[in-house]
Amino acid sequence: MSVPVAAAPVVFGLLGAAAAPAAPAVPAVGVASASLTCRGEGVVPDALVRHRTEIVIDAPLRTIWKLQTDVERWPSWQAPVESVERLGHGPLRRGSAFRWTMPIPPIPSIPATSLDITSTVRQIKHHACIRWTGPAIGEGLRIDGVHVWNFTPVKGGVRVSTEETHTGPQVEADVPTANMLLREGLEVWLRDLKAAAEAPARNQAH
Repeated sequence: MSVPVAAAPVVFGLLGAAAAPAAPAVPAVGVASASLTCRGEGVVPDALVRHRTEIVIDAPLRTIWKLQTDVERWPSWQAPVESVERLGHGPLRRGSAFRWTMPIPPIPSIPATSLDITSTVRQIKHHACIRWTGPAIGEGLRIDGVHVWNFTPVKGGVRVSTEETHTGPQVEADVPTANMLLREGLEVWLRDLKAAAEAPARNQAH
């Protein structure tokens, strides 16, 4: 889930990130309409709240993969993520679970609260894709999220594509707002991932 996956403004990307409202850094122009999958499994096909987007990151795939899968270090490069706890040991693999928290401000259908998110990896292919699911629970709020990530080497780096769906009565009560928050969260998550992955090369250049 990604309640992109900020500490002050909008936080919505229930399985991964959160963010302040901003002009989209990753327009979904040219993104294929078919849903993303990992080992044949994707998001909830009929979910009302959904978003898909992508970005090209000029960094080694191994760097991007480590940033994304070393979940305990998310707070070091994603300001909206307050804490992450692995519910197991070793590399992220099928069945791995982690609990993480982030605040969200009030919106018309949802009061201000802190989200407690428990994500479980359902499918994973090293350096290629991840799919996790899980609930985000706050005061008077439950959102069930499904989040898929694809990593594809392309000219100029790695294309990182992500798609997420949310279900639950609170988000479905105001679909336009929920979709806007999910879009902002995912786009900020990708921008943060790009900045973190490309930082070593920028630092060497200086």
